[in-house]
Amino acid sequence: MPFLLLSCAMSYSTPDDIPLLRGPVPLSHLFIRRYVTRGDHVIDATCGNGHDTLLLAGLVGQSGRVWAFDIQQQAVEATAARLAEAGYFDTVELVHGGHETMAEHCTGPVKAVIFNLGYLPGGDRTVVTLPESTLAGLEQSFEILEPGGIVVISLYPGHEGGEQERTILEARLAQLSPAGFHVWRMGQINVPATAPYVILVQKVS
Repeated sequence: MPFLLLSCAMSYSTPDDIPLLRGPVPLSHLFIRRYVTRGDHVIDATCGNGHDTLLLAGLVGQSGRVWAFDIQQQAVEATAARLAEAGYFDTVELVHGGHETMAEHCTGPVKAVIFNLGYLPGGDRTVVTLPESTLAGLEQSFEILEPGGIVVISLYPGHEGGEQERTILEARLAQLSPAGFHVWRMGQINVPATAPYVILVQKVS
């Protein structure tokens, strides 16, 4: 039934508008587009090259607010340039810092938080997200998330350290009370077991 609601809530004018669901990012964007609307407050926990931040800024509009985090100056600069080109810079607060500092910059409530884990595409592949800081960011996300809000996580177990991060995060998420959170794991089944996938967490109350 949730997927029926999702399809009814979104419309596409032509077949070319329908996204190809190759990998976790297009799937995560489907959920973000369903839940995030004008005026919302949202967080991009790993802004990377700015694609997720740009999507969030466009959805929340001038009346909304986006906080975007990254530990790499290269990522912050790339995101800033993308936002400036699109005219969305005024609605976004860019933070050159890890998502474990989320609560220092945003007290909430927020409608959505998006994590795109692993390494910066096109950047230094030895600089990756770490389980400890990601767990800290997730815990803070749950605290400031409004009821009905979502956390969308794209995981990449195939890179070095990615399998450990996946194991630790899934173990923590499995501990969440089903009365307080709905936790979904979504991945393609016709790809290797190390392929990236999406976890969706919705806060109940």
